Amino acid sequence: MCTVPLLSAVCRECYNDPAEVYETLKRRGMDLVTVTDHDSIDAAEPLRKHRDFFLSEELTCVTGSGTQFHMGVYGIAEPQHEQLLRRRGDIEALLAYLDEQRLLFSVNHVFSSLTGPRTGQDFALFGERFPAYETRNGQMLEAANRSAAALAAALGKVALGGSDAHTLAGLGRTYTEVPGAGDAAEFLAGLRSGMSRVHGESGNLAKLTLAVLAIGGEMMRERTWTLLLAPLMAAAPLVTLGNYLREIAFEKKWAAALAVCGRTAGVREALDEIAQIVS
Repeated sequence: MCTVPLLSAVCRECYNDPAEVYETLKRRGMDLVTVTDHDSIDAAEPLRKHRDFFLSEELTCVTGSGTQFHMGVYGIAEPQHEQLLRRRGDIEALLAYLDEQRLLFSVNHVFSSLTGPRTGQDFALFGERFPAYETRNGQMLEAANRSAAALAAALGKVALGGSDAHTLAGLGRTYTEVPGAGDAAEFLAGLRSGMSRVHGESGNLAKLTLAVLAIGGEMMRERTWTLLLAPLMAAAPLVTLGNYLREIAFEKKWAAALAVCGRTAGVREALDEIAQIVS
């Protein structure tokens, strides 16, 4: 379910049929397919029959400073999913389990305010403990993606990209390539070795607004009584504009604090420093 107050009781974040997701991605040229739903693998069940599908998810996690962030975990098994869910509120236990299981994981949309505020300690944690960064997200601002890529390069992190699509329209428009990989095992091994290349588009105001309107339309199609909420859809562009402006301010603040704009030397020093002085 979506996390918007009031709508959280009636509206989902996504209404895509898993089989249609898979077919759309294959039509758009994907050799391999994975799905990273929030804290769930239920929608992936119908896709496990495909040899070119591998299981992943996006965990909503809590840092030691109490802030939230999204973590991508790739190439998991169902028992690992259960263990990840149990530990997502305890970052140290979660990181220990990920290392023990030798799972590849990333911090996602690090320069976005989507999950709330961030602290300097959070960025220090991401720099010290995370092997991979999402450096191109199909729903995030170009500036946020650019800053994530600069930070990842400065810290020697694996770069990942994905569409973050909540509607069929955005699927496969942003993706990760490992040259020469023939299957999921080779793809994941290539990622761990730093052989990834990210491709595709970033997000923008129009893209986000259209996605919100499409999700609202699907909600009303599934629950016809929610047609009573149709007048609220007129406010969607204002809501997405507010989010857009907030995202711009968030990226500018943290990109400047981490010195990722225009230079990469000294980023590690900046991380150490802001972990002590910024909250």
